[in-house]
Amino acid sequence: MKPFRREEGVLIPLDRSDVDTDQIIPKQFLKRIERTGYGEFLFNDWRRDRSFVLNQQEYAGGTVLVTGRNFGCGSSREHAVWALADYGIRAVISESFADIYRSNALGSGLLPVKLPEHEVRALMDLANEQPGIPIAVDLEAQTVTCGDLRFAFKMDPFERRRLLEGLDDIGLTLEHEAEITAFEARRPAWMPDLARAGTVS
Repeated sequence: MKPFRREEGVLIPLDRSDVDTDQIIPKQFLKRIERTGYGEFLFNDWRRDRSFVLNQQEYAGGTVLVTGRNFGCGSSREHAVWALADYGIRAVISESFADIYRSNALGSGLLPVKLPEHEVRALMDLANEQPGIPIAVDLEAQTVTCGDLRFAFKMDPFERRRLLEGLDDIGLTLEHEAEITAFEARRPAWMPDLARAGTVS
């Protein structure tokens, strides 16, 4: 997956709490087998309202979303993260995230930034007062900078390294490739060969 170090882009304010995954990407669009192609359907139902934030030209091309608490609640669909990423969102800032959504985000290279409610509100207000305002989210420095606002956020060291190095689940496994190869070489001959399991002789 694409590493995340620093993202500079337009801040998009979504002033709603408890945004569930069915609103992020409605179920009728989950028929694809790829991770791409979902961006055009992001917040599909809400985008029917011409005043919805993603329909405003000032926020076109925005890459950082600031939103209310408990973002990504509801079902465990990983497509919610894929839709945001396919649209171009690289980071989501909120007071809190649903656990499964947050885990899916980390595994797909999308940065979930947790800030206190008053800091989230300050960013939200600024984005509404100055549509199109740029923001910088720096994972290496663990800071969010927007206008005169500068906030620090904390992140688990393992999760931070995973995003900085662009390691999805496969990438994390391949870090132990040498040990896995050595283990397989030591396996007794009478044990099943998992690498060839299911093949027809």
